[in-house]
Amino acid sequence: MATDKITVRGAGIFGLSIAWVLTQRGAKVRVIDPYGVGAGASGGIVGALAPHVPENWNPKKQFQLESLLMAAAFWQQVEEAGGLSAGYARSGRVQPIVDLAALALAKAREGTAKTLWGEAVHWQVRPIENQEWCAPSATGLEIHDTLSGRIHPKQACAALAAALQERGVEVVEDGPETPLSVHATGVAGLEALNANHSRLVGAGIKGQAALLGFARPNAPQFFADTLHIIPHADGTTAIGSTTERDYDDPARTDAQLDDIIARARAAVPALADAPVLARWAGLRPRSRSRAPMLGAWPDRPGHFIANGGFKIGFGMAPKVAHVMADLILEGRNTIPQGFEVAASL
Repeated sequence: MATDKITVRGAGIFGLSIAWVLTQRGAKVRVIDPYGVGAGASGGIVGALAPHVPENWNPKKQFQLESLLMAAAFWQQVEEAGGLSAGYARSGRVQPIVDLAALALAKAREGTAKTLWGEAVHWQVRPIENQEWCAPSATGLEIHDTLSGRIHPKQACAALAAALQERGVEVVEDGPETPLSVHATGVAGLEALNANHSRLVGAGIKGQAALLGFARPNAPQFFADTLHIIPHADGTTAIGSTTERDYDDPARTDAQLDDIIARARAAVPALADAPVLARWAGLRPRSRSRAPMLGAWPDRPGHFIANGGFKIGFGMAPKVAHVMADLILEGRNTIPQGFEVAASL
């Protein structure tokens, strides 16, 4: 449908993805961010696209599943349009099975995954397959799922910006309001909402991560000792992350990151001598409901909110972009229960 120009405020993963799908559907879009592309949490280094476990199913898990299954086509279109790699691959994930209790749970989930995930992907208990790239365990077994993927956050934001530019979409520092506006402003947006409401709408949760000089570009990611260990296509391996509600400096790394690096080296011996190339710290936006916060902004006609991606924003982004475009362009509300803005307000 024809529309006036739509303003998307925020050049992080939600804002850029929504702008991209709006543009694909023929809308005129401008993206505004005073700090530039991927300047906040979306400029991180981890990029784990990992599903929730296949049990206790709910709308959030179903939405995430559908988004992860959409990701390959979504990122292929972005890369073809803009000519830049997002670092995406559905490379899978392995998790060591540390004891018999964990084995029983993994086998139960193997069955529920067949029902809940469908036939396109699997969750499988198997013997450790690659002794050179593994997290050893007493059972000699691991979980392998083919739904998990990886993405390079900074590269993905740059790829979206390039694709938008090819479609004539500006990413600018400032600009006027338009009749239709999407607010995908991350932590700053949550803080602004907090200031106008009597209860906490959301908050920034600090995370710290590291990038190691270790190349396994085609290997699956690990989830071991509560850590995500992600081999990227550029020959680096990312490790993350902390979850800090209390902190002094949101951008400073400290001994908590040293501990994560040490735990990763212990869990995956192949990383023992890998040099640390970069250390990262930043705030991830988490809504009060802990689900993405999507939909019309109450009492502000023509304004919409897309926030609260927290640790799963990149995995959720393809479907978030489509449901927001459905709402903005067609007035069709396909947002799951619990994701509505009112759930956090």
